[in-house]
Amino acid sequence: MVVGLGGGKTLDTVKAVADELKQPVAIVPTIASTDAPCSALSVIYSDSGVFESYRFYSKNPDLVLVDTAVCASAPARLFASGIADGLATWVEAQAVARSHSKSMVNGDPTIAGLAIARACEETLLTWGYSAYVAVTQKRVTPAVEAVVEANTLLSGLGFENGGLAAAHAIHNGFTAIDGDIHHLTHGEKVAYGTLTQMVLEKRPDEDIARYIRFYRSINMPTTLRELHLENESWENLVKVGALANSEGDTLKNLNPNLSPEDIANALLALDAFSQTVK
Repeated sequence: MVVGLGGGKTLDTVKAVADELKQPVAIVPTIASTDAPCSALSVIYSDSGVFESYRFYSKNPDLVLVDTAVCASAPARLFASGIADGLATWVEAQAVARSHSKSMVNGDPTIAGLAIARACEETLLTWGYSAYVAVTQKRVTPAVEAVVEANTLLSGLGFENGGLAAAHAIHNGFTAIDGDIHHLTHGEKVAYGTLTQMVLEKRPDEDIARYIRFYRSINMPTTLRELHLENESWENLVKVGALANSEGDTLKNLNPNLSPEDIANALLALDAFSQTVK
């Protein structure tokens, strides 16, 4: 058996090693920062950090063992990043269902998968802030237990069986450019991707503002300045849009007719809107 201890990149690597060796895999996350622990895939990047593809496996991990006290002892920023990653789950699953696209297991989104994705959002918006505050003090509370479950299990099952759309594709698109954005966590970049997806699908202003206020409460970025992209050129933002819109990614599950320029415009429009939200 191959055993993995750590965060998202470590666990994705361990799943790939176990697949190559044809051995069972046990996952022991030490942070609740992504939904990687439960999923049957890994995200593959080039040596320079550019998104390349998803690697899919024939089964999910054989065991996922989570100690919430360990996760609560990690930096609160990582816990908040897991919340941001999890909040993309229902937003993306709804887009996949609307467009009749395929889930990450290449099937139609299931009733159970969509229900789990919705429960993930409800859990995180209901208890995410109080759980985050508790983790800043390294305390385990019932809210922390609920959010760890949402970050890892609900989000993992939800995105696999509900599907991905623009939020994670835009995260991957950010790998097309260099700079300090790459010092940010997965969840921090997914947060901006989620908000950008909401702009692209013409969500009501108050829906987007609600997410912005929540992200701010747990110190997640909602402006280009907070992504270190406030001085990024138009050409580079179009590069982000082009990679996000590539054939190997999932943005077309939102809308197959979007252009790289549409995505760049949404990145800028979100930044301007976020700055007006009180």
